[in-house]
Amino acid sequence: MKRFPGKTMGLLWASLLVCGGAAAAENFEQCKTRLFNQAVAQGVAKSVATEAFDSINYVERVIELDRSQPEFVTTFPSYYSKRVTDWRINKGRELLKQHQPLLTRLEDEYGIPKHYLLAFWGLETNFGSYKGKMPVLSSLATLACDKRRSRYFTGELMTALKLIEREKLSTDAMVGSWAGAMGHTQFMPSAYYRYATDGDNDGLANLWESIPDALTSAANFLNNLGWEPGFRWGREVVLPQNFDYRQSGYSNRQSVSQWRQAGLTRPGDKTLPDSEVSAYVVVPAGHQGPAFLAYPNFRTIMRWNNSEFYAIAVGKLADQIAGGKGLSASLPDLPAYSRDDIMQLQKTLNSKGFDVGKPDGILGPATRAGIRDYQIANDMVADGFPAKQIMQQLKVVQASETSPN
Repeated sequence: MKRFPGKTMGLLWASLLVCGGAAAAENFEQCKTRLFNQAVAQGVAKSVATEAFDSINYVERVIELDRSQPEFVTTFPSYYSKRVTDWRINKGRELLKQHQPLLTRLEDEYGIPKHYLLAFWGLETNFGSYKGKMPVLSSLATLACDKRRSRYFTGELMTALKLIEREKLSTDAMVGSWAGAMGHTQFMPSAYYRYATDGDNDGLANLWESIPDALTSAANFLNNLGWEPGFRWGREVVLPQNFDYRQSGYSNRQSVSQWRQAGLTRPGDKTLPDSEVSAYVVVPAGHQGPAFLAYPNFRTIMRWNNSEFYAIAVGKLADQIAGGKGLSASLPDLPAYSRDDIMQLQKTLNSKGFDVGKPDGILGPATRAGIRDYQIANDMVADGFPAKQIMQQLKVVQASETSPN
């Protein structure tokens, strides 16, 4: 093998990167032409398409962000403490007073309580203080010209171009997330096109500049996602000492009354209501952390963002904006596992007969089920959470399996 001195190798890599960037730019220009023709064929006015595509450029940073994965797996305590903050609670209460007439009208019309709309707004953009800074059209075009999710982002780009016409949007003002989410409520173009609603009666729906438009659109979106008026998101609960954690999770839904009979209570030893509402137990930080009873509106929140952490954060932020209390249970100090740690955990569980599927470093339902089965087999609390004890035991198992002796 031919060897290069360090400086020469550095120059070689630099040259390869430049060449790669040049090739990507060349292919991107070809892709832009194809996308332009597709937009016009779908009914976008040629003048609108021409102006829009003149502003579109390849953004390498978008591809980097699309490919990047966090080194560490986010824990619930870390996620929650960064999102349900005193600042957001106090700001939400301030905005509740400021926008009371608008929020009351939206609650009456769409059935979405005021404090929930504020919680979504707060989590998405810090109540509009940060809406993103990436050029939306360039981001969408870059991803549309990338093979990984080309079909999806091509569709989003076409929809964004139609929005320019329908809502008389300025391409320069269309900034958002690296993936193309836009405005106060971070709608993707498809959600913007379907659910954006004129809330200030100017004939247009501008999710960047108009708070009435943004909040009305959020209320319309949640209503269409299936929000059940008159019901809360869920609540924090206290589990009985003998609780079987195999009964947690979405597949183990039963009525609130049945959970009450099973010994679950509200914090402060208060009884749960006698209700036939369907609910399931969520334990996001293991048996040492808080537990929640999730109602149907919890799943509606997850249709906005498919994350139980997000849904809990929305619910608790909303509760506290409305004057409710914070968490009763303390957040445990959990170790920050890397994705490699979780992948090794998955490999070891598979090798011991606890099938979790292909190791991917993601702590999903299959991995939690595998951990739970391992805990049951080893007389541990079967909460499906990778506590330090489990990680240490499985590291010993893995070391013994790889030992030459």
